[in-house]
Amino acid sequence: MELKNKNVVVTGAASGIGLGLAARFVTEGARVVMSDLATSAGADRAKDLGARFVAADVSRESDIAVLVDDVLTHEGHIDLFCSNAGIATRMDALADDSTWERIIDVNLNGQIRAARHVLPHMLERGEGYLLNTASAAGLLTELESVGYATTKHASVGFSEWLAFTYRDRGIGVSVLCPEGVHTPMAEQAPYLLHNAITVEDVADTVVEALRAERFMITTHASTLERFRLKAVDYEGYIDALVGRRSQVLGANAG
Repeated sequence: MELKNKNVVVTGAASGIGLGLAARFVTEGARVVMSDLATSAGADRAKDLGARFVAADVSRESDIAVLVDDVLTHEGHIDLFCSNAGIATRMDALADDSTWERIIDVNLNGQIRAARHVLPHMLERGEGYLLNTASAAGLLTELESVGYATTKHASVGFSEWLAFTYRDRGIGVSVLCPEGVHTPMAEQAPYLLHNAITVEDVADTVVEALRAERFMITTHASTLERFRLKAVDYEGYIDALVGRRSQVLGANAG
């Protein structure tokens, strides 16, 4: 997929990876609509980039419906919809329902609802592209948040299903699974920063992958290396995680 003259929507675009993607898409010649629940920051960033901004909270289906309708009204159609908005919360299996509901609503249901509202339009046109931001945690895990690990695994599974179900109807799908990236979210988990890259690096990788229409987009070679090891020796993988988690929690306590 070439981005020049394409209509692109990016959620979670006020900061982090979303902002990096929006900026790079603009330089590629796309017409970009940025969306975020951080209205002031998002509007300012969009103005800086020469993009358009539409406020939306992806945990609310009504907001997603308004976002899609707004873009169809003003831009006419959507070529690429990037479901990038996400949150991370330190939580374990004892977390209450409200904590679980919040992270599921943003990280998973936001992507499901976006597909629900944008796919009919794309299927009618016979073309379109969905980019869902998951995480390396969706292939591996996250040591300090069971909710993040769970929802990102679900995002990968949802994206995979979309990819094989709609490819022969003209719909492309990619899932972005970055490891450490210098973003406000990653600052909550310092152990991820030892090999962190910039959001600009992520955007470079995404543009290249979209051009090749590649389903799985990773940012670090170690992601798929460890994913292969996980498939070959799951018991050894769990053993390694026990040790790694103790190491990380010990460092945090110190």
